[in-house]
Amino acid sequence: MKKFIVGLTIIAMAALSLSADIYIKSKSHTDAMSVMGQNTPATDTVSEAWISDNVFFNRTGDNGIIIDAAKKVFIMVNYGSKTYVEAALPLDFSKLLPPEMSAMASMIIMSAKVSPSGETKKIGSWNCQGYTMVMSIMGMPITTKVWASTDVPFDTVKFNAKFMVEMAKGMMRLDDASAKEMAKIKGYQIASETSGEIMGAKMRSTTEVVEISKKSAPAGVYAVPAGFKKTDFINMADIQR
Repeated sequence: MKKFIVGLTIIAMAALSLSADIYIKSKSHTDAMSVMGQNTPATDTVSEAWISDNVFFNRTGDNGIIIDAAKKVFIMVNYGSKTYVEAALPLDFSKLLPPEMSAMASMIIMSAKVSPSGETKKIGSWNCQGYTMVMSIMGMPITTKVWASTDVPFDTVKFNAKFMVEMAKGMMRLDDASAKEMAKIKGYQIASETSGEIMGAKMRSTTEVVEISKKSAPAGVYAVPAGFKKTDFINMADIQR
């Protein structure tokens, strides 16, 4: 009888482990900057992400993103205005913008080049490899120093292929060659520092993961909350922010 109870306990624990999702918490900082007379103050934000087998969720402040690989849908949620926009995958982000911005955005194509630096570093509890990523936005180079780790409790190859490639190609309008470049980054990005100059304004931002754990996701975290209104385009105020 005791062996039977122990056996059931082991099976139950194994099932719980398999059904548990991945939780990731990150903190980011962006320096103050001024573009064409418009001043933007420095900001500090906290992001929370959840990963299941087929759905990815990320929320920063009032802004959320849901990617459902099984349903092939991309959703942006505004928790402040209680609205959301939805698009089919593969994503064309320009189609979510208001008409006055869509045509201009559709002409912007970014390119990326990634080079392993050969450096190693321990950040938190994660052993990381260093990479340098240079993105070109209409001829303006933006450089990101990336620290990535495979020392995490989920399959980063599947995660990147299922979610990150879709988001990078759709939101940053990367071509296939640039997407392959980004695939050179092995593992999950634990920390990064981005710097560059846009329209004469210097910009710098940093991001660092502070927690990765395996646990059950809160009920409804992968869905748009009840009562939220679906809109055709992203709100202009959200774009400006």
